[in-house]
Amino acid sequence: MASPTQSAAARRRQAHHARSPAVQKTLAVVLALNAIVAAVKIVVGVRTGALTVLGAALESGLDMLNNIIGMVLVAVAARAPDDDHPYGHDKFETLGALGIVGFLSISCFELLREGIGALVAQRAPHRVGTTDVAIIVGTLVVNVFVVWHERRRGRELGSAFLLADAAHTSSDILVTLMALTSLALSRVAWPWLDAVLAISVALIIAWSGLQILRESIPILVDERAIDANELRSVVFGVPDIRDVRNVRSRFTASGQLFAEVTIAVPGGASVDEAHRLADAVEAAIEREFGTSQVTVHIEPA
Repeated sequence: MASPTQSAAARRRQAHHARSPAVQKTLAVVLALNAIVAAVKIVVGVRTGALTVLGAALESGLDMLNNIIGMVLVAVAARAPDDDHPYGHDKFETLGALGIVGFLSISCFELLREGIGALVAQRAPHRVGTTDVAIIVGTLVVNVFVVWHERRRGRELGSAFLLADAAHTSSDILVTLMALTSLALSRVAWPWLDAVLAISVALIIAWSGLQILRESIPILVDERAIDANELRSVVFGVPDIRDVRNVRSRFTASGQLFAEVTIAVPGGASVDEAHRLADAVEAAIEREFGTSQVTVHIEPA
């Protein structure tokens, strides 16, 4: 019969493997919506010559590529630990988030180049019709839904990739608003505004990439997940623990905590008693910090 600790570990593995299909299904829905939005923006952007609309189309096209890459990477990240990857494959999902930053950098550079060129040459969009404006309004509604849906599912599933992709797509909302503003105002005045807004879009894209880096790099470099004193206080809450001599912790992309704790127990404690205390420490950490895998080293006091 499996121990309570073993049962909890089995439940964690099952939940982790069940997460991958759910994340992939979410990405498939988002991919289909992004494909529609990108196609519409390309048509309007080419017809009007508006840089902000073409920039928004580039953003949606990059979203599509990110979704495809994400579906592959999430499948890899869900693989069970093996001899070569004893801690699992979660970091592949974080690498996918860094891939998004790479694509953001490309779109940022291209928009800056085109925006500055248009501003210097004083190029203005072609004639913009009411239909063009209405179509972009429709894509804005889709962008808002995509961000809401992807962010909600990312939190429910604990997916770093979904949350990173939602952050990227949220910048699409502002980008699309700028494109809408450019189309509307170019019909009446300020034709140079399109180039200025295109440069602003590039800066927004750069900011989004910076935020993703701030969230992804700590996971890749195994930054401390929990303050050592806070972790020690939880362990000291277990009766008969004489000392806590060493603690280490890190988070995975899915939010799972890995922790290593060295505890001191009474020198005369039996093996069974020491094992019971180790199980109690694991349970206490999981109760306090959520899903976790804890390695407990035992030393005599």
